Amino acid sequence: MSQRKLVNSETDKNVDAYLDKVTPQVRKADAKILKKLMSELTGHPPKIWGVSIIGYGKHTYQRKNGEEYAWFNVGFSPGKSRMAIYLMYDVNEEAELLTKLGKHKTGKGCLYFNKLADVDIEALTQLIKKSDRWKR
Repeated sequence: MSQRKLVNSETDKNVDAYLDKVTPQVRKADAKILKKLMSELTGHPPKIWGVSIIGYGKHTYQRKNGEEYAWFNVGFSPGKSRMAIYLMYDVNEEAELLTKLGKHKTGKGCLYFNKLADVDIEALTQLIKKSDRWKR
């Protein structure tokens, strides 16, 4: 089955050049810390997916309609208003870790926070490690 190209497909854009343009400064600094942390945890180099997602690793999945897609295993996006962490599982099932995490919001597979100083880095590390498709 052929893979369909999505809007948020993997690109060859330069990650460091992208991060150098991130504002505000605290978000840029946090993004550089997350880049290093996720690289160490996954063992994969960062890639830009779409316009603004930094993703690590790659897997394919099949949707209910039978189409196959490529997607990253874990990633983040340093938006102007908040940082988004993309995980490949329902983060809301991790109540204990979320309690330890600190000031944040969640979506099904996403964590959102304003700055790294607002969250417990160890709890964040554990949540990132649980998005372990790179080991499958």
